[in-house]
Amino acid sequence: MEARSTIENDLTVTLPSVKFSHPDLTVKGEQRASVSLEQLDTLWINTGTLCNIECVNCYIESSPTNDRLVYITAAEVTAYLDEISAFGLKTREIAFTGGEPFMNPDMIEMAEAALARGYSVLILTNAMRPMQRPQVKSGLMRLKDAYGDCLTLRVSLDHYGQELHEEERGPRTWKRVVEGMDWLAQNGFNLHVCGRTCWHEDEARSRAGYARLFAERGWPVDPDDPGQLVLLPEMDETVEVPEITTACWGILGIDPVDLMCASSRMVVKRKGADKPTIMPCTLLPYDKAFEMGSTLAEASRADGGMFDDGAVKLCHHHCAKFCVLGGGSCSA
Repeated sequence: MEARSTIENDLTVTLPSVKFSHPDLTVKGEQRASVSLEQLDTLWINTGTLCNIECVNCYIESSPTNDRLVYITAAEVTAYLDEISAFGLKTREIAFTGGEPFMNPDMIEMAEAALARGYSVLILTNAMRPMQRPQVKSGLMRLKDAYGDCLTLRVSLDHYGQELHEEERGPRTWKRVVEGMDWLAQNGFNLHVCGRTCWHEDEARSRAGYARLFAERGWPVDPDDPGQLVLLPEMDETVEVPEITTACWGILGIDPVDLMCASSRMVVKRKGADKPTIMPCTLLPYDKAFEMGSTLAEASRADGGMFDDGAVKLCHHHCAKFCVLGGGSCSA
């Protein structure tokens, strides 16, 4: 990688020549912004990258064949729950994402382990065939009856219309997801929806469109509540975005404590790895430069660690486009 130098206060400072390549400096030589963990409010668990469908623009490239992240087990998740208890953390939520979480054979057991300890559980799902298998439905009903609204299912519905939803998710996906959502609604589950903002519509129009759909189907989702209807920006790394400096907080009027990495971490398990590993957030599943250790204890000692005064340095394209400038967050 080429670099250039400048003289500043009689010291030679080597500057990066590529954006997001240096942990502390931008290509302009400005101090890169960072975010400290305020508290571990949400621990995300990636259940594996295998999915029953393959979306056009899936940030994690989930598909029926992508097993770069393998199924995490109930025993491995329980070990993290034990660590949270041992540290006395004020963690509120355990959230599961994929891939499609219901392809993981331990999904119901993992959710129950978290619910039984008093955590809220959020499961991100496409509500299609993996969720609609009889054994999964019976497991979900048992969890709902035992823990009620402590369990939330957030269903991916990329647009309120069939055509654009299937443009992203593929033909014949609309009917199946609607069937899944109908079942969740009819059986009294706490139901949320996640859509996209890539359709050249302003937010008001998008929420109005979802509102019509929710009313037509009788789905108990408040389209005006950004926690119940989550609209996420795209994560397109081909789009040019500025790097985020320490000055940007004041310029943009953003408090870093509102960013996802100030309150959450994600656990992933790589194919061929003996143990899972902890990442700063849900958006960086493959980038090994962001690995923080295999346990919460190890992550707390990592550079930019979880519980000390260290910070996650915003040296990734997603940090700028999705989180800071896009205002996106996978947590409600």
